[in-house]
Amino acid sequence: MDILDKQLLDIIQSDFPIQSRPYAEIGKRLALTEAETLSRVRCMQQKGIIRRIGANFQSRKLGWKSTLCAAAVPESKFEDFVALVNQYPGVTHNYLRRHKYNVWFTYIAPTWEKIQQDIDEISSKTGIKVLNLPSEQVYKIRVDFKMQQDEME
Repeated sequence: MDILDKQLLDIIQSDFPIQSRPYAEIGKRLALTEAETLSRVRCMQQKGIIRRIGANFQSRKLGWKSTLCAAAVPESKFEDFVALVNQYPGVTHNYLRRHKYNVWFTYIAPTWEKIQQDIDEISSKTGIKVLNLPSEQVYKIRVDFKMQQDEME
């Protein structure tokens, strides 16, 4: 990655312009055309540097509910279990861990009832009990991967 790619990543992470032609605006900031900016983004996506570009919403402020789920999935059922879980649009993260409960995922839905219904459905379809572990207190942190150091640092 060159300096422009790093500057582009900093803007995309923390200051993405909300307008009809965001890549034209980002390009302006970096003295690039819209096409050059999009080309750099696509190249970083193809290389796996950028996994996804999208908005992050605070589900609680929207009135939605979220929970952490865990399951002890035998190795023989792992691929099928994960494939099923990932079909649910409310699943935002899905992790494999070295633990008895080896699959952990977060789930967001409009109601607690919908969350429980879908967790029960996953358990029923797979034969694997899914633990529902809603948070008691939320601690939000902001994570940006700063690509450039300030001159003062």
